[in-house]
Amino acid sequence: MLKSPFTILLAVVASPAYASGGTQVPEPSNLALFGLGLTGLIVGRLMAKRRKNNPPD
Repeated sequence: MLKSPFTILLAVVASPAYASGGTQVPEPSNLALFGLGLTGLIVGRLMAKRRKNNPPD
């Protein structure tokens, strides 16, 4: 059991209920969806540029 004041203080300070104000980390699926969308926009722009510079004969 908790006997010394130091161990009681350590148990209170290190408890998960005491922790607050951390930064939120986005879920990996959100990051993957964002990355795919950004990749699609970049590829779309590159393809539009190529079509504009090389018109079909």
